[in-house]
This record gives sequence, structure tokens and C-alpha cells, in this order.
Amino acid sequence: MRKEHDFLGEMEIPDDAYYGVQTMRAMENFQITGYTADPLFIKALGLVKKAAALANMRCGNLSKTKGIALVSACDEVISGKLNDQFPTDPIQGGAGTSFNMNINEVICNRALEILGRERGDYAYISPNNHANMSQSTNDVIPTAIRVGALMRAEELTLALSKLASSFDHKGDEFADVLKMGRTHLQDAVPITLGQEFQSFATAIRRRMKRIRRSCELLHTINMGATAVGTGLNASPEYIREVAEQLSMVTNESFTTAENLVDATSNTDIFTDLSASLRVTALSLIKICNDLRLMASGPRAGFAEISLPPRQPGSSIMPGKVNPVIPEVVDQTCYQVIGNDLVVTMGVENGQFQLNVMEPVMAYNIFNSFRFLTNAVNTLRTHCVDGIKANEEQCKMWLDRSVGIVTALLPHIGYETCCAMAKEALATNRGIKELLIERKVLSKEALDIILSPKEMTKPGVAGMELLNREHATDKPGEKA
Repeated sequence: MRKEHDFLGEMEIPDDAYYGVQTMRAMENFQITGYTADPLFIKALGLVKKAAALANMRCGNLSKTKGIALVSACDEVISGKLNDQFPTDPIQGGAGTSFNMNINEVICNRALEILGRERGDYAYISPNNHANMSQSTNDVIPTAIRVGALMRAEELTLALSKLASSFDHKGDEFADVLKMGRTHLQDAVPITLGQEFQSFATAIRRRMKRIRRSCELLHTINMGATAVGTGLNASPEYIREVAEQLSMVTNESFTTAENLVDATSNTDIFTDLSASLRVTALSLIKICNDLRLMASGPRAGFAEISLPPRQPGSSIMPGKVNPVIPEVVDQTCYQVIGNDLVVTMGVENGQFQLNVMEPVMAYNIFNSFRFLTNAVNTLRTHCVDGIKANEEQCKMWLDRSVGIVTALLPHIGYETCCAMAKEALATNRGIKELLIERKVLSKEALDIILSPKEMTKPGVAGMELLNREHATDKPGEKA
């Protein structure tokens, strides 16, 4: 053990630990979730600290010897090599001071080691004087949240893009599978299974665009704002330089906020980001529930599609297979929606020049990104890519439906259509059979008008033929 002290007193630290006294205090104080910070948040902290060290060197604030050692230590954090040195709970008081001091201690002690000095030799390289030079928790943590969220967003949008492509592929595969469309859970008019799956792809791509729009706001940072946004202890040269260095080390384009007080005290951009994840979750729930309903059965449901069997569905009912993948995606999305409420509560509870609730916002935003990414990849690989169409079942529901009568509206009028539909339901007979029997329209005309494929695209099928057959008739008059 080695001894370290802060202004509250002295503590013993394990010799093999790169973290120090303030991290130890956080471990004692915040035993909440049992988890540690998201690995990409740790990486983001490393990137922010590296940019700050590089900026301080360029501005002449930090010696080259100490600066290069700190940058090398940051590179090890960025690589993930030192992830086990970040034991602090992600939900903590102090607006993230424990996170900031945790990384300050880690990179200082690793830098000291690189320079051949003992860990804890803070008279030479200090967590506060050197690792935190020109900085505050209040600009480091919100900037690291932005950097980490951008990395998580890239993973999620890639997963969503692949899912949309899978739905498009299924749309092409099912382009000729005709089925009954439904509204209000009632028969409506025909649609192709391909059109249904392509609509899923369109919805997913719309969610991707919304996430990317919300991510644009993350490129404005408050580095150099220090404690309350006034820039105390940070030179204008450093403020300009740190944004440039962060852009270089992350390959993103970061700019300094025009109003650093605003950027330090207000966290509304996190509401926008979290909301985009919540709406993505809602879209996924809708799609998954459609898949579950279409696959319901297999004998007493719709059974229009078959989902890949992933596991036995019951401990008591032999042969039962459940739609476990859409079910788990739904549950994941419920969690994301709950996370968004936490972020909303955190954003509204900031007072004066700082929102101290940023740790819980970061925890829930990173969880939402990670959970959604995993759920989307699971949905694609374990479900969508293996879906099969049950064409005969789709045709059976289509043939039995009276919804196709809607296509006759331009030809025989609303009242006659209603009468035909009512009789078909009452007698359990087909619409086409009744129309021919009643001599309302010819079989040739009905074959065209009631062609399900014709009814799944814009236009009025059979109008030209009907005009030839009944040149003087008005809609409904013949009937």
C-alpha cells in the first residue's frame, strides 16, 4: 500500500493502482449501481485529456517532458488498456468530479511511471496542477459525454443501416406475396408483404436521420469554460487550441460554444439526443409487434410469416415456439424509454451555472445507445434475415376477405359496395361470386378490378374496360 492525501486527510492506496485518493473516496461514497463507467466514456475522457495536454503544451503552459508523458498515458487509456483503473460508480454526486479526478490520477501515475518515478509523486506531476491544467470537471465531463455519445451513435446508426438493408432485402424477396392489409385490426385492402417490409426499412432510415441531426449539436463543446463558463484560469489561446486538438485526436469537427456560460449551465442537447433514441425505440416496438402478429399461430393466428425458431417456447407445452427475438427487442425498447425519462428529469433539475445531474444523464444515454445497438443487431441476425413468407396462408386470408370490395367504389358506388359486403359476410360467400351472380359486373371486368396486384398500386383498375362496357352508365346505376 502507498499513502496519499487530499485536504480531507490521508488514505492508503493499493500499490498496483494507478488511481489515487479521490478515486478511493468515490468508491467509498458511491456504491449505487454495482457497475462502472461505459468503456467508450472512459475512452472519451482519455481523448479529452489528451487534447488538453496537447493544447497546454502548444500554449507553453506544460513542459514537453511532462506533456509527452501525460499524452502517452492518455493513449493507454484510449486503447482500453487501463479500463480496470476506473472503478467509480457511474451514478455519483459532484457533477462527475470523481470521474474527472479518477482519470487525472490514472494518467498522472502512469506518466510518472513512464518517466521512471514512483506513483503518487504528485510534487512532480499533479492530478490537479498538470492533468487538470486549464480545465474543470464542469467542462471536461460534458465534453467527454459528447465525444462518447458520438462514438456510440456511430455504432447504432451502422446497426440501423444494416437492419434497414435487411428489411429492403426481404421487401424484394416478398414483392409478389399478396396479403390482406389491415387497419384497426380489421380487414382493409390488399397489400404486398414486400411493401410492408419496405415500409419498415423506410421507418428505420428516418430514425437514423433523426439521430444524426441530434448528434450535430454534440459538436459544440465548452472546453475552456472551466468552472462556470467564464474561462477562469484558461487562456483564450488555450480555448481555441483545445477545440482544434480534440478535433484532431477524435477525427470529429468540434467547435467552441459561442456562449460558454450557456454551454456549461444548460444540458438541453442531451434531451434532444435521448429523445431521438426514445423515438427509435418506439419505431422498433411497432415493427416488432407487427412481426409478432403476422407470425401468430401457427394454426390459430395469422401465420402470414414464419420467424426463425430460436428456442423451445414452453416448459409445459411440447412443440411451442415463441417469438423471443421481437419480445426481447420490445423489452429493451421499454428500458430505453425509461432511460429517456431519467435524462429528462436530470436536464430540468440543473440550477444556476451547472447541471450536477450529468452523471446519471450520461449513464442512461450510454446505456440506451448500447442496449439499442445490441437489440437492433439481434433483431437483424436472429430474426429478420431468417423470416419466411407463408404465401398460401396470405392467399387464404385474401380470398376470404370482403375488403377487396373497396376497389369497386369507382364502378358501382358506395351503397352497392356496402350491400355486397354485408351479404358476403352474412352468407360466408366471396364478393366476386356474388357480383357475378347478381350480374353487377362481368367476370372479365372483375378479373381486372379485383386483381390483388392491381389493388396494391395507385390508380383505378378496370376503368377503361368498364367505360367500354357501360358507356352510358353512371357509377352504381347498372347495379
